Amino acid sequence: MKNITLSADELLIEQARKVAQARNTSLNTLFREWLSSLVDQKEREKQLKEIHQRLHYAHSGGKFSREEMNAR
Repeated sequence: MKNITLSADELLIEQARKVAQARNTSLNTLFREWLSSLVDQKEREKQLKEIHQRLHYAHSGGKFSREEMNAR
């Protein structure tokens, strides 16, 4: 595992430590979870773009009125 050094406002660090304490974890663990979430989010965005590209041909045909959307 690689160590890094970060700089942040003291108040922000203090608040983050309180969050970690409330979750019964460490600030280090919270940071690792956040980092992992950041990477996962980028992967999800990539997957959504791929889906959008595959479905680019699907169009609703325009805006529908409330009555049209609720028609059975």
